[in-house]
Amino acid sequence: MSYLDNILFAIILGLGISFFTINIKKIIRNIKLGQDVNRSNNSSQRWANMAMIALGQSKMVKRPIAGILHIFVYVGFVIINIEVLEIIIDGLFGTHRAFSFLGVFYTILIGSFEILAFLVLMAVVIFLIRRNIIKLNRFISSDLKGWPKSDANYILYFEIILMSLFLLMNAADYHLQLLDFGHYERVGAFPISQFIEPLFNGISEATVMVIERAVWWLHIIGILIFLNYLYFSKHLHILLAFPNTYFADLNPKGQLDNLESVTKEVKLMMDPNADPFAAAPVDATTVSGKFGASDVQDLNWVQLLNAYTCTECGRCTSSCPANLTGKKLSPRKIMMDTRDRLEEVGRNIDNNNGIFVPDNKSLLNDYITTEELWACTSCNACVEECPVNISPLSIIMDMRRYLVMEQSAAPLPLNAMMANIENNGAPWQYNQQDRLNWKNE
Repeated sequence: MSYLDNILFAIILGLGISFFTINIKKIIRNIKLGQDVNRSNNSSQRWANMAMIALGQSKMVKRPIAGILHIFVYVGFVIINIEVLEIIIDGLFGTHRAFSFLGVFYTILIGSFEILAFLVLMAVVIFLIRRNIIKLNRFISSDLKGWPKSDANYILYFEIILMSLFLLMNAADYHLQLLDFGHYERVGAFPISQFIEPLFNGISEATVMVIERAVWWLHIIGILIFLNYLYFSKHLHILLAFPNTYFADLNPKGQLDNLESVTKEVKLMMDPNADPFAAAPVDATTVSGKFGASDVQDLNWVQLLNAYTCTECGRCTSSCPANLTGKKLSPRKIMMDTRDRLEEVGRNIDNNNGIFVPDNKSLLNDYITTEELWACTSCNACVEECPVNISPLSIIMDMRRYLVMEQSAAPLPLNAMMANIENNGAPWQYNQQDRLNWKNE
């Protein structure tokens, strides 16, 4: 490569990384709009969860076909990033296959890359068939219409293109190695691209070199485009699955957190020495000025991180008993709606010099309906099924709290139950004197 090529490569690389950094900073800012919550406890368990779930993909393989195929794609992209590092070094310093000094290890490395690239291609083709030909139920529901469906397919097309360019680049390189052309010294192993290499027979060496260079440039530019597309895509989980599993709730499933503000208020009411006319205590749980959540700023930052991490795989919705019985609730839609609203709030801040200007919208009603919220059985099936430890239930419960504690908008049967508890000390409509009458019947 000439110095001009090196400079051009550095400019393209710098622009790609800069744009990516700007968008990542926006995501971090948006997540920080959430209420504070302490997730620094039990760090050893958190590291173990991240290693097992995000890195080890332990929850993915609960559905073996999709899990194994996803592992092919996941491992393929992680390992092939070593090849990307080599491309960056070559691009910046004008070298060719900078890691070739590794000798036998490099041969094994390139051979592994090729096999993984082929497995990625195979897995992606199967994913396309499952989504667009077989049309599995969890991929054709109404919450995946429009952009979400297109986004999933775009990612798969991207992966096909990137892996194909990688193999084509290696095939051209291998062809030139066999001809001992120029600086293309014989290094590496090419178990897959050796079957593509015969396509270059009969083509002049100079032309093959141009093809190899063109494909090399397309491959690295494609990777930078893919990197920056992540911000607009559900595939942010490639990056966010790691912090998301680390900061996930470690409490037993089904254990709900208490609102500290409510606890303090009850204690104040029970304190005979308290001033009954004193103002209610203020604490971190009511920074937003309300109980529960009606908009994304009322949720905590881990819930907002959950929203950005959602893979839209639909495992939560496909296991939701409310959804399976035909109710409107879809845990996947809860997370997608939360992310969409958070992005809308972020754009509002961008357009108003860093300040959020009220837009007369909220997550409740404008995105998520009360019908969806009250359909939830709080069974935790969605939390159990999520491959990256997302909790749609926590958002549902916080929004229910808002409806009950701020708007007194609980469904009639729930209001009746709470009235019975208040008046009779039990959920049933019988006074305490009649509670044991069943014994005499």
